[in-house]
Amino acid sequence: MEVLLANPRGFCAGVERAIEIVERALEMHGAPIYVRHEVVHNKFVVEDLRRKGAVFVEELDEVPTGATVVFSAHGVPRHVADEARTRGLRVFDATCPLVTKVHVEVGKMRSAGLEIVMIGHRGHPEVEGTMGQSESGMHLVETVEDAQKLSVRDPQKLAYVTQTTLSVDDARNIVQALRARFPSMVGPKKDDICYATQNRQDAVKFMAPQCDLVIVVGSPNSSNSNRLREVAQSRGKAAYMVDNALQLKPEWLEGRKRVGVTAGASAPEVLVQEVIERLRTLGAVRVVQLEGIQENVTFPLPKALATAR
Repeated sequence: MEVLLANPRGFCAGVERAIEIVERALEMHGAPIYVRHEVVHNKFVVEDLRRKGAVFVEELDEVPTGATVVFSAHGVPRHVADEARTRGLRVFDATCPLVTKVHVEVGKMRSAGLEIVMIGHRGHPEVEGTMGQSESGMHLVETVEDAQKLSVRDPQKLAYVTQTTLSVDDARNIVQALRARFPSMVGPKKDDICYATQNRQDAVKFMAPQCDLVIVVGSPNSSNSNRLREVAQSRGKAAYMVDNALQLKPEWLEGRKRVGVTAGASAPEVLVQEVIERLRTLGAVRVVQLEGIQENVTFPLPKALATAR
């Protein structure tokens, strides 16, 4: 059995920045550091930070007065940021800059008097954070069917934004369905789906035809990891998502000659290497790194943490 490794895979710049913000906050201010929501959607990362002194909460009322809190990479609604200021909490914002870009777009669109369609998954913290940038005038659309049923106040004053971790193909189909009904709808100047999501999906599209099984390393609540599995399946390949190597099932590999491996943007490379070692014990004799786009994107840390080391 041969293993093909997708490139790029794993951590993106926004995830690396978010994790470093929590680690530096712990170094500067000591434990506990409170983190609103999982800082990134990966069980291994969250447990590692928890061991170092991070306390993960869902709402700010779980954070003691005077404490330090980190907002997750997914972003927060405006009322959460307002509440943190009102309570005098020390805040480090780990919102991915590409999510912040969408928040800024929403502000500009609403200021221009536009209703906004948010294309994304209901209940996902990024969607809740983006929808929470405006008290009104926003509609959530998850599917082409939603787009076909959408009712708006003024079709001439309509714009859209998207969750950054969607399937590129699904988002395109939904936008097309919206434009068919609302030709005057405007979109963001630059595509909202982030570079890392696009690159990892493209890498799976390149890898999938070369193998007969795809393993995605990622946690079940990771949107971009789920999309990678769906991309492989849409190419007619069996695909499974695992949080770690122990979740690999030997029966998945029966009769397989080539197994493709990738990882979501919130999954660390150490988990990929453990999956590879497990595949070796199950019959893999060769590992091939596929060629792909070299990512060199970096995002600056908040100024208050940039000089922490």
